[in-house]
Amino acid sequence: MGIDEYGGGQGPEPDVLVVTTNDVPGYHVREVLGEVFGLTVRSRHLGSQIGAGLKSMVGGELRGLTKTLVQTRNQAMERLVEQARARGANGVLAFRFDVTEAADVGTEVCAYGTAVVLTRE
Repeated sequence: MGIDEYGGGQGPEPDVLVVTTNDVPGYHVREVLGEVFGLTVRSRHLGSQIGAGLKSMVGGELRGLTKTLVQTRNQAMERLVEQARARGANGVLAFRFDVTEAADVGTEVCAYGTAVVLTRE
């Protein structure tokens, strides 16, 4: 698997800047628009579960599950950015992921943060 299959995040110069910090150096928060989130729930694939179970007995990375989680997080982040953009934001501060089990049938991934309008200082 290549690096693109294991990572995520934004490319250079996004139209909605997403950061984990509470402020952005060189920018002023002109307006706080409120919380935004992107949510997705992925069911488990039986084949990958069997493979993961076998792999867990001998140790090592569960590459199939890693790839699925990366795709899931990227989808949740894309939905967060879409919601922020729809509200007129050009930034999301205090960005986080929350991952939980969803009724024992899948994994819920929520990307969340505070939508803001940023201006350069």
